[in-house]
Amino acid sequence: MTDEHHNPLASGHGAHSHAPASFDRAFLIGIVLNVTFVIVELIAGWHADSLALLADAGHNLSDVAGLLLAWGAVLMGRRIPDQHYTYGWRRASILAAFVNAMILLIAMGLLIWEAAHRLQSPVPIEGGVVMIVAAIGVVINSMTAALFMSGRRHDINIRGAYLHMAADAVVSMGVLCAGLIYMWQGWLWLDAVVSLVIAMVIIFGTWGLFRESIHLLFDGVPEGIDLVAVAACLRSQTGVTEVHDLHVWAMSTTETALTAHLVMPAGHPGDAAMEAIAHVLAHEFAITHPTLQIEFEKHDHGCQMAFSNVI
Repeated sequence: MTDEHHNPLASGHGAHSHAPASFDRAFLIGIVLNVTFVIVELIAGWHADSLALLADAGHNLSDVAGLLLAWGAVLMGRRIPDQHYTYGWRRASILAAFVNAMILLIAMGLLIWEAAHRLQSPVPIEGGVVMIVAAIGVVINSMTAALFMSGRRHDINIRGAYLHMAADAVVSMGVLCAGLIYMWQGWLWLDAVVSLVIAMVIIFGTWGLFRESIHLLFDGVPEGIDLVAVAACLRSQTGVTEVHDLHVWAMSTTETALTAHLVMPAGHPGDAAMEAIAHVLAHEFAITHPTLQIEFEKHDHGCQMAFSNVI
């Protein structure tokens, strides 16, 4: 007997599950601001012959692409499930987070390569122009990051957008400081060194997003969910003597699903008891899409990959 619960009692997680819907305006504002700033940076960087500014413009351009990708994933995730995609396109948000991380890492690799060459042949820059443009960047990137701040903890797709913008604010601040020190000391090599530091800071901040997105793409248990605790919770429910074939995975960056077989010798406990189990899973572990199969005794279904078969 199989019971599937998309738990209506989990009101505490309702906003959490649909958080991306509230970020449409943030994506639009962020994209417009950053496209404008990229144009300003490209012109100013070329005029000032500043690698740091040109590199930052390239990075901001990748962020525009990243914002478009993240927003597109949110829109795709709203597609209604059909006979071909029974979960809809929810997983697009996980893929977007992964691609965003890849874009950042590749862009920073190219920046490191170019900065290494610039160190060998440093050229003078116009410090005043660099400082003005970088100061604008600090303001724009900080404003854009603030738009995504509220969603960064519960959705790695939104966190990817937030990290891009927050990293840009740090980058712009670094470029601003580089321009100031250059005007003070006249160090030709400083522009390239700041570019290298910027790249390393961004790589460090992006690595967690990259690792987590790969983890979810391969149906890893979402961060913050202890599978041993989930199994113990299910075993503690009234009438349950054993739990097996337990799987937990991310349907999207905001929704978690579970399947499990519950051995209940006394038989099906009734809808109220099943709703209570779904309620516990939602509020204790933020698992809002559980599918539970009730068995009178344990049967071997040949599921060698199930975590609960080895605990």
